[in-house]
Amino acid sequence: MKFGTVLFKYASRSLTRHTRRTAISMTGVGVGCAMALIALSWMNGAFEMQVRAVAESGSGHLMIVHRDWPAMRENTLRLTDWEETLAAIRTTPGVRACTARARANGLLAFGNRSSGVQVMALLPEHESEVNRVVSRSRIEGRYLNEEDPGAVVIGKGLAKRLNVELDDDLYVTLPGTDDIHSAMLRIVGVLDTGSQDLDLTICHMTLANLESITGIPGAGEITMLLKDHNDINTVKERLETKMPGNNLVITWKTVLPALASGMQGDKALMRLLTAIVITVVALGIMSAQLTAVLERRAEFAILSALGMKSGQITRIILVESLIIGLGGALIALLVGGSAAWYLASTGINLLYFNADALGPSNILLDPRIYGSFGPWLIGYAAAISITATVAASLYPAWKAAQIDPADALRTQ
Repeated sequence: MKFGTVLFKYASRSLTRHTRRTAISMTGVGVGCAMALIALSWMNGAFEMQVRAVAESGSGHLMIVHRDWPAMRENTLRLTDWEETLAAIRTTPGVRACTARARANGLLAFGNRSSGVQVMALLPEHESEVNRVVSRSRIEGRYLNEEDPGAVVIGKGLAKRLNVELDDDLYVTLPGTDDIHSAMLRIVGVLDTGSQDLDLTICHMTLANLESITGIPGAGEITMLLKDHNDINTVKERLETKMPGNNLVITWKTVLPALASGMQGDKALMRLLTAIVITVVALGIMSAQLTAVLERRAEFAILSALGMKSGQITRIILVESLIIGLGGALIALLVGGSAAWYLASTGINLLYFNADALGPSNILLDPRIYGSFGPWLIGYAAAISITATVAASLYPAWKAAQIDPADALRTQ
């Protein structure tokens, strides 16, 4: 214990003898770690925003589908006892909202104009709870009601393509199990999301209406939002014990595998860039520490001649690097923490880069990206800074322990 106190005092005194070099080393570590903290804050915030956007744009955090759906992607597949399953999901801890839907690929026509669409049949009273396309869009007219036979809501872009407006009648053609079915639908609402591409894909009707047209009863999917997206696996395990028949619980990553892979690739790239920054900083610290060791060869030789063991000399260098790491962590928290707080409180306006806030797979993004901020910054700053400096000082410490006293004093 006594040696440890002396060791710390000696290391501190050694650093204060070269205040400029020590300050530069701490600043280099701090700036490098601050860049890592900013990158982590941005990456975590962007990932959370993307997951939230994916879930609230129609895919949900979790989805109940027919067991064959992941392999076939067939819209005519239907759930077993979907109403009982929906009721069971609403009582499951961790679930914020849920609704049932069915989809069908069809053709809309008006006069000599036509357009292929994917019709989404839904429960109007619950759709706005899980779908930001409905809850955040401007609407001309009104949205669907539960008792709304023959009504349809389409996107503004689709209305322009077909040259239709409110109260016009569209001719819809939809596939059934063994035949093609058609019906007339009255336009009761036109949704405007602000994105021309997304508006071209919107065609909503009630689930009961789709059943009456195609003759295929039931829902093909149940989509749910969770209170915390980090609980996906936990809630998934709870739901799997409640699934009847051929019903299967899948995550949004199964629904949109390409998007999930892209997001994981972005995270991996950001981690790689962060690792490169930390490596460059560590190499700079190694160079500074090695220079300091070579300058103090005579000093270490005298300590060795007085009886100090090589392991104790090694610990001196490591303690010096630990002090530099702690100073770097404080600078990182001051610089990187301030930037992370700004990202978390103010965010970055996404509309500067993406005017319609539309992501891949027609995902309606948030208008701002907010970074992540919290106590985790302290742990990350300390871990990155101390690990980088101590690791960078291992070779200089080993080099100091290998100094031969007689040779060093003779050279001096």
